[in-house]
Amino acid sequence: MAVLAIARMGHPVLLAKAQGIDDVHAPEIRRLISDMRETLEQSGGVGLAAPQVYVSYRLFLYSVPQTRSEGPDDPALPVQVIINPELEPFGDETQLRMEGCLSLPGLRGEVPRYKAVRYRGLDENGQAVEGVATGFRAHVMQHEMDHLDGILYPMRMTDLSRMGFDAEMVRYGGKA
Repeated sequence: MAVLAIARMGHPVLLAKAQGIDDVHAPEIRRLISDMRETLEQSGGVGLAAPQVYVSYRLFLYSVPQTRSEGPDDPALPVQVIINPELEPFGDETQLRMEGCLSLPGLRGEVPRYKAVRYRGLDENGQAVEGVATGFRAHVMQHEMDHLDGILYPMRMTDLSRMGFDAEMVRYGGKA
């Protein structure tokens, strides 16, 4: 396993639509998942998409830490893998959520996200996964899915005055 470098805003890999994965059992995919897991753990983040480690594949990892769980419908989860994910809104209700990104270190911004999403894809063993995600899980899944489509969270923001450095947002009343 290896800790991978994380692409930062400005690199073209973060603006490209990632390609699907044909063979989830291919050695390079197994190695990528393992390395991404280690990279995510080392970074202290809650999600990581393959394009963020300079690999343009439709794959992301995410977790729901106990401190981010929003109740029984949004339980804490260890790192999950979803390959070739598909997401769609589950209802029309949205909310503004403060988020950060490993590819925009030190910054936070308020982003409109759907409160619930329906998801489907494959897990790291190639088994089908599907369901409805709410709360923090829905939030992080939407953020990581955006990476697979070449979208960074500032592109979704409706009010750029709600973006700033972590320390300043906390110091002056923004929620980091």
